[in-house]
Amino acid sequence: MADTNENFVRIPAIIKFAEQTKFAETYGFSGSQGMTILEGQLLAPKDRPSKTVYLFMHPASTLHLLPMPTALASAGLHVLCAASRYPKNDSALIMEKVAIDMGAWVRWAREERGYERVILVGWSGGGSLSLFYQAQAEQPSITHTPAGDEVDLTRAKLQPADGIIFIAAHLSRAETLTEWMDPSVIDENDPDARDLQLDIYNPECPYQPPFEKSFVASFRAAQVERNRRITARCQELLEKFKQRKTGEVERSFVIHRTMCDPRWIDTTVDPNDRKANWCFLGDPRIANTAPAGLGRYSSLRSWLSQWSYDLSNAKGPLNAARIHRTPVIQIENSADDAVPATHNPTIRAALATKDKEHVVIKGATHYYLGQPEQLAQCINTVIDWSIRRKLIDDRPAPKRA
Repeated sequence: MADTNENFVRIPAIIKFAEQTKFAETYGFSGSQGMTILEGQLLAPKDRPSKTVYLFMHPASTLHLLPMPTALASAGLHVLCAASRYPKNDSALIMEKVAIDMGAWVRWAREERGYERVILVGWSGGGSLSLFYQAQAEQPSITHTPAGDEVDLTRAKLQPADGIIFIAAHLSRAETLTEWMDPSVIDENDPDARDLQLDIYNPECPYQPPFEKSFVASFRAAQVERNRRITARCQELLEKFKQRKTGEVERSFVIHRTMCDPRWIDTTVDPNDRKANWCFLGDPRIANTAPAGLGRYSSLRSWLSQWSYDLSNAKGPLNAARIHRTPVIQIENSADDAVPATHNPTIRAALATKDKEHVVIKGATHYYLGQPEQLAQCINTVIDWSIRRKLIDDRPAPKRA
């Protein structure tokens, strides 16, 4: 099926592999019948064979319709947009299993499609996933999830990728959610029970923008404390279920008010070129309680694996420090309304590889929506870096804005 640009085709991709689980994590056929089924799309430029493919993968999103992947394909690069076993639903997501899924896609690209080089393009939440995967491919160490369930990455035979593009990406799901959690919530079962001293979206809160640094520091500490309270409750319930031996092994719950960050209503906090009173989901006051808020629904195990500030194995700096051999380029968007300005410097400092670059695209937002010039600059940056690192054989002619 041709894209509207008509210079590349979308090729459906499906991977199936047997896997036995103790209970079904997701609703439906896939994952409940002893099989894990993964779906994706290969965006293949017409009449432009390549030995290199750019793999986009996010823990819980499908990215094949976003501006970045389609623009890369239009520029003549082969792009694989791959989904995990948790497409568009992260309520039961286990990061260690997502790493298994990414490994299946890397292997498929090389062994089934014949690509010699696979480049991980870690956009947004895919950035920390790419670091997590590559760290375990280079130095496998994880045998169990934070809940104690066996997911042995030391025996998964994860194939290292040939490069990583860390683009418009944050530290990790756990660290980012913590920085967005509303610390005014004092009762997880009653989101209306709140501490007015921390309720920054409330006009009656005594602290209003511009915020003092001391207030922001206490606000951040309260966010971490809330994350830890939820983590402790998840551990307590899982242990209780284990002791009961009644067949109940899991429970789902709602995390209220998860889109609350001083940055969004005060641009002097960790400044970049973003606009005020805005986040990537729109008005942050509305996003804070909307169904699409980050981490809104979760299982106990999923919380420990992907959202726990202390226990998640997928934290960006932790894994960046384990990557020693792989070339990495960070592309930071200066007006990003999702990724905080502090995150890219933190990753850059943590990366152990000596082959690392950092590029800032002035004025670019998280999605490049309505920004053809910034998007073109991003595409050219990817192509130039790939050529210099000998990851592609020659320069495709990029589509100029």
